[in-house]
Amino acid sequence: MNNHGNYIVSLGNVTRWLAQQAEALGVEIFPGFAAAEILYDDQCAIVGVATGNLGVDRDGQPTSEFQLGMALRAKYTLFAEGARGHLGKQLIAGYKLDQGRDPQTYGIGIKELWEIDPAKHQPGLVIHTAGWPLDADTYGGSFLYHLENNQVVVGYVVGLAYQNPYLSPFEEFQRYKTHPSIRGFFEGGKRISYGARAITAGGLQSLPKLTFPGGALIGCDAGFLNASRIKGSHAAIKSGMLAAEAAFDVLGTGRAQDELSTYASAFEKSWLHEELHVARNFKPWMSKGLYLGTLMVGIDQVLLRGKAPWTLHHTHADHECLRPASEFQPIAYPKPDGTLTFDRLSSVFISNTNHNEHQPAHLTLKNPDVPVGVNLARYAGPESRYCPAGVYEFVEDSGKPRLQINAQNCVHCKTCDIKDPTQNIVWVTPEGGGGPNYPNM
Repeated sequence: MNNHGNYIVSLGNVTRWLAQQAEALGVEIFPGFAAAEILYDDQCAIVGVATGNLGVDRDGQPTSEFQLGMALRAKYTLFAEGARGHLGKQLIAGYKLDQGRDPQTYGIGIKELWEIDPAKHQPGLVIHTAGWPLDADTYGGSFLYHLENNQVVVGYVVGLAYQNPYLSPFEEFQRYKTHPSIRGFFEGGKRISYGARAITAGGLQSLPKLTFPGGALIGCDAGFLNASRIKGSHAAIKSGMLAAEAAFDVLGTGRAQDELSTYASAFEKSWLHEELHVARNFKPWMSKGLYLGTLMVGIDQVLLRGKAPWTLHHTHADHECLRPASEFQPIAYPKPDGTLTFDRLSSVFISNTNHNEHQPAHLTLKNPDVPVGVNLARYAGPESRYCPAGVYEFVEDSGKPRLQINAQNCVHCKTCDIKDPTQNIVWVTPEGGGGPNYPNM
């Protein structure tokens, strides 16, 4: 991985700049309105999306602040929701877009923005690590970028195919910052912001079919991410460009609600396909463990330059990988010191996360008995550990345990929807405008 000559920038700032360029070109942007529903015609082709209603109480009834959502109709609809998109997930299942493809696999990335001592600041410095503090059998690694104005972004990614239900990605990240080679950057500094997000890491062999009648998947909604570099923004931009060009070519011909087949063929001829092909074996090798994985990735990437005559495959979805708690010992994570390491609630506070507590819960359960009857009994309640925001909490109620869902804390990382071993948790779009707010992240 060669980062020399690249720029270190705030993705939030880049996104705002891109939005300004789009508006100047006449693109209509509806901030604060979340796409909540897919609109179909009688032939099951996509005709647009509907945004969620605003001002609805917990029981789904309109309040004095009620505002009806909008139906946004289009000849073609491009879905770009990010990893594990609420609508993208439905499209993949409904159109069977993943048929014949490897199961998708994900990581959770947890990130902090710090302002550090100017004497320790090295603009342009990039540090990547693999392994520690995770055990050698669990895939994970860190990133650390020195931005401008004495700011440093630091984060840790944990592959969600891990087996130990006692593992907490949040706690592993906090522990990572205590490493002697890392902690010195942050001592005497101030933590400014916090966030977490799942990343779609399955690579080329896990990409679903990209098109369907009336629409297409782009960006991380499809899974265009180079896991070896932990980079997906360039891939999202390129896939969006390819889909837009395919749509532009047919919009003047009277076509609508059919498949943009030229999008998929253009992708197969692009530098993005070549990049993902070169990186295709990275995640499968690293799932074999730190030492064997590092050795084989070195052979694959350095010696063979990504042109090995084989392609490794993912055989299981992440939620299938969790093993019973009886096979493991609880992990004794150190208590946070409040200066270098922190707890979840204080972290959520600086993520500027906000949800109206009176709106319908956007973290839903297919069966309310499963969290206690299965997840707690068999896996020691892993949802209380894999969530980086303290949303899920097992509490005693009349002498019996129950799962309490603190939906107001949710930072929209989607980990629960991915990792829940029973796939009983379903993440749906909350009221528009809710969730985390990441300035300069």
